Amino acid sequence: MRILASDGMEKSAIAKLREQGNEVVVPETTPTPDELCQLVKEFDVLVVRSATKVRVPAIDSAAEAGRLKLIIRGGVGIDNIDHEYAKTKGIEVRNTPRASSDAVAELALAHMLSCARFVSAAGHSMRENKWEKKAYAKGIELGGKTLGVIGYGRIGQSLGRMARALGMKVLAYDIFHVEGIENENMKYVEMDELLANSDFISLHTPSLDGKPLINADTIAKMKDGVNIINTSRGANIDENALLDALNSGKVRSAGLDVWAEEPSKNEALYSHPMVSCTPHIGASTVEAQKRIGAEIVDIIGKFFA
Repeated sequence: MRILASDGMEKSAIAKLREQGNEVVVPETTPTPDELCQLVKEFDVLVVRSATKVRVPAIDSAAEAGRLKLIIRGGVGIDNIDHEYAKTKGIEVRNTPRASSDAVAELALAHMLSCARFVSAAGHSMRENKWEKKAYAKGIELGGKTLGVIGYGRIGQSLGRMARALGMKVLAYDIFHVEGIENENMKYVEMDELLANSDFISLHTPSLDGKPLINADTIAKMKDGVNIINTSRGANIDENALLDALNSGKVRSAGLDVWAEEPSKNEALYSHPMVSCTPHIGASTVEAQKRIGAEIVDIIGKFFA
């Protein structure tokens, strides 16, 4: 098989695929949409992460050539692929939902801790040769607080377990309810109840037609001083509404790993003193990338068996 890893792939996975007799091509840079339309004509498998967007024109180009049979998203969501359309063209779409769940959940928790104790801002101030002990004297503790998780799939459940270990109560909103996991410290609720009662809110859902889940209306329903965490999709938050709420104090802090535009150009938001920020690194751990690579190898092997 000829395999195009347009956003790169873990080295051991590449080696394993090549050992099996496959050709693996890793471009130096992420292909542009026009470049992708040409490349997909020449490969049996396309592997992407989050940078490559596989839209209708690329799928049409691949279908016309008739070679591409499988698209794999190395990660959880597949909203950067027009997957339903791809299936109508005879191209299957897979992902690796289990491999990076704990890594993303741990980053969400890291942002919660950073927001609670000013880790990002205080560390930055020290690198500017400042010792602002009093400025960061009003941290808060996670123990005893309520975490609202929007999207209680694998990542949300992993974060929920971590939060409960720290003494937090967990409220979850999801259209699907997993049986047998509710207890006195975790329960499913409707969205408005979650918004009104959570001290921290963490997003773990795919982007829904680009419409933000967090906007001026939903923020107005939240507690004063709420803390918002997003390691899901940048489109899930209206960044202007979030910035206004941070400036007014309605939102105490935000921890953001994903952005409406990447790389982000919203300097006012990522430079805000009450924002803990990272450049979309949720699944970027050594362990998660090895698991993702292994799962990709497994998917390809079983698909073409």
